[in-house]
Amino acid sequence: MQRRLSFSYLERVSAYLTAAGLALLALALGAWPAPARACGGFFCSATAPVNQAAERIIFAKNNDGSVTAVVEIQYSGPSEHFAWVLPVPGKPNVAVSSNVAFTRLQSASNPQYRLTRRIEGQCDDTGARGDVEVDGSQSVDAGVVQAPTTPVTVVDRGTVGPYDYVVISLDPTAAAPGDAAVEWLTGERFDVSSVGGERLGEYLEGGMNLIAFRLSKGNDTGTIRPIRITYQAECPMIPIRPTAVAADDDMGVLVWVLGEARAVPTNYRTLELDDALIDWTTGGANYDAVVTAAANEAGGQGFVTERAGSSADYDQVVFSRGDDQQWQQVQALASTSPERAFLEALRAFSAWDGFRSAAEKVLAAGYTYEMLIDCAQQRGFECMPPLDLGKVPAFLAEVEADVIEPVRATQALLDSRPYVTRMYTTLSAPEMTVDPKFDFNADLGDVSNLHDATQFIECRAGLRFADAPWRIELPSGQTLRGVGQTDPWPLALGAPEAPAANARVLQLGTTGAGVVVSDNQADIAATLGAHNRRLAPPSETVAGGGDLCTLRPGASRPAGAGALALLALALITLRRLSRRSIDG
Repeated sequence: MQRRLSFSYLERVSAYLTAAGLALLALALGAWPAPARACGGFFCSATAPVNQAAERIIFAKNNDGSVTAVVEIQYSGPSEHFAWVLPVPGKPNVAVSSNVAFTRLQSASNPQYRLTRRIEGQCDDTGARGDVEVDGSQSVDAGVVQAPTTPVTVVDRGTVGPYDYVVISLDPTAAAPGDAAVEWLTGERFDVSSVGGERLGEYLEGGMNLIAFRLSKGNDTGTIRPIRITYQAECPMIPIRPTAVAADDDMGVLVWVLGEARAVPTNYRTLELDDALIDWTTGGANYDAVVTAAANEAGGQGFVTERAGSSADYDQVVFSRGDDQQWQQVQALASTSPERAFLEALRAFSAWDGFRSAAEKVLAAGYTYEMLIDCAQQRGFECMPPLDLGKVPAFLAEVEADVIEPVRATQALLDSRPYVTRMYTTLSAPEMTVDPKFDFNADLGDVSNLHDATQFIECRAGLRFADAPWRIELPSGQTLRGVGQTDPWPLALGAPEAPAANARVLQLGTTGAGVVVSDNQADIAATLGAHNRRLAPPSETVAGGGDLCTLRPGASRPAGAGALALLALALITLRRLSRRSIDG
């Protein structure tokens, strides 16, 4: 049992204490470790920087047996060469969507790795604070037209947003239907020559059609925006195989699946990440690399379920009541002040897809949209270019149909389904041999995108905060040790001593908990144990009362313990001298 020094006893012997003895006592008591304190409830966190170049798709399994897919198109290069082709069942309903919807949805569901820091003891440069705050950061139905000299049938053709599109079918029994499709589309000025006819033929032979998009005349790459298609299908599927022709290495694929329950990839693995590889000190800055490593470990075909839960969590995330109120205010101004209505629309919605195209039609001859934006940004509309106010009603109608409604419709799609699952993976061309398919499993629980860990900074005298050792208690229950605040994350991906990127790899189906394909948890625990033993402070001993007290590895000896021992020895010596003086 620890013995506390009594102040009454100290008073009785105070006559024998020198000034140096009092200083020694002050040092001993003042250097005792301060109680550990958190960042005052402050989460030292940041949102994991998910690959912004990832292809993003929203799927909704509708009650009428159809699937709605909102697909973001990734493209760079001259507009005259833009073309995009997608296998689809039957004749889809085609509409345009908005990047605003994807940006807001992704922001609301991104994984977050939040680190709470607590200081144990006292470093030389932390004083008595005991805490620290760290910053984390609409289609035209042309009917069916039979091409006279090819096996191609035009199922649909039209213009939507900045795109011209065509839907074609081919006789699945024809020789090389994929090559025939590429030849026909190229002749129609859809530049799909780089798409392998053999890859497309696999879909055509299975009875699917092709929908191809190109930018309409006068549009450029700045107008590339997502499209929305609805078609009859049992379950969502990503036709990834044609993408292999022009895919970058480790291309990100981010998908939200809306339905009655949690969605699962039925022909891809489900990956559970090893949270010890995530760099928690930077809010998961290496997250994308960990996902890539995990997918590679699973043969290149696996998804991480990043979030799964009620669609109520996305209420007003994509299109809010505030957005709707702003738009109603713009419309209300149109009859009394068309110019002000235009300006208010510009302030509120100029960053939304399709706004520029509508606004350019209102500017008087000789003025450009760039001049308008420069005026707005630099001089607060003092240099407002002249407007053709007679065109403002048509402008507002176009903004409603082509700018506001696509975002509102995506929110309505989220609201229409009770459950949302977000999944992510990365794929390289050699791995794009199987099209991912998704179904639903009501037996599985929710998955949070919020991950919390606690880092304990092990301060002591003689150390600066930036150099102190630390340990992090992870959500998995594991503990990871490291040293200093500026060194790289102690477990480097790909290093010989690094653990597996997957804690577990599962094969999930439409019922039950699935099959465990691989379980690396024991190996990860062993790897972390060996790593932690290398970094743990050596055992320390304290002399006192003839006994040796060994501190457990990883524990910090109180900085004032030695001073107290010397003080106790001084007091005992003084007491003995006192008795000799009295006895004498």
